[in-house]
Amino acid sequence: MELSLHRLRMLQEFSRRGTVTRAAAALQYTPSAVSQQLSALEREVGVALFEQVGRRLRLTPDGRILAQHAARILSAEEQARTALERAQAVVTAELTIGLVATVAASLLPSTLRILRAQEPGISVRTREVSPEVALEAVSDGEFDMTFVLDYPETPVSLNLGLRSTVVAVEQLYLVTSKDQGVVDDPVDLADFATHDWIASGETTDFGRAFLTTCRRAGFEPRIRHQIDGQSTAMAMAAEGLGVTLIADLGLTPRPENAAILRVESPPLRRLLLVRRGSTADRPSEEAFVGAVVEAAVRCGISPRTHTP
Repeated sequence: MELSLHRLRMLQEFSRRGTVTRAAAALQYTPSAVSQQLSALEREVGVALFEQVGRRLRLTPDGRILAQHAARILSAEEQARTALERAQAVVTAELTIGLVATVAASLLPSTLRILRAQEPGISVRTREVSPEVALEAVSDGEFDMTFVLDYPETPVSLNLGLRSTVVAVEQLYLVTSKDQGVVDDPVDLADFATHDWIASGETTDFGRAFLTTCRRAGFEPRIRHQIDGQSTAMAMAAEGLGVTLIADLGLTPRPENAAILRVESPPLRRLLLVRRGSTADRPSEEAFVGAVVEAAVRCGISPRTHTP
């Protein structure tokens, strides 16, 4: 009996998610493709792994046994890959990285240039991902690592299988229009309590952190424009449609008419790289982390500079 790692990974996802549709979405396959591969796995092992219960498919006792072993086999495969990388004189590997929008536009290009110069054998693939699914994508093996924004007001909660590294610390600035007149900084956020605000909604981590920051300054912000994208929010603020808070990585490029003002006791946020604990000593991942940290130093947002 030969077991396919590819099919075992599908079995593991089915065990985690409970349905073929959800497993297919996590693996970025069609449900019919996953069903075909699971049927092929069942034929390979020669025992029933699934049973129909009403309209749903579920694992049989034998299926649950194999799913448990699949997790161990896939973990051992990761460990073997790490060991092979460590044995190489020149690291050759491919990494898949999850991105948040501000990192993709600012820190990533510098990171990839540094990594290419230091470790040309490492190939990086990236995909923008929403914060809500980023950690799950790493846990499930869809990404090797992902960038995550961590706010003191709404800290990231990691499961036991994940490990994070602080690679940058940003502060938030108040952005308004130069047409509003000259304002000396640093500014007190409370002085803008009666202004219209441009900000994310409270369903996002940034939105919740923004609301907490304003409430600590003693006011409830009047959000006139609910905008999640920092570049859009800054462009609207530059046109005098309200004021907004923007972090370091979101300040480039900036509209010509945008006034960037420091804030007294500025709110900070951390940029984390999250990966699985089972691959934490993988040389290619360590090289990528090092490149990000060096890029953050060049951008002036080194974690050694700020203390959240």
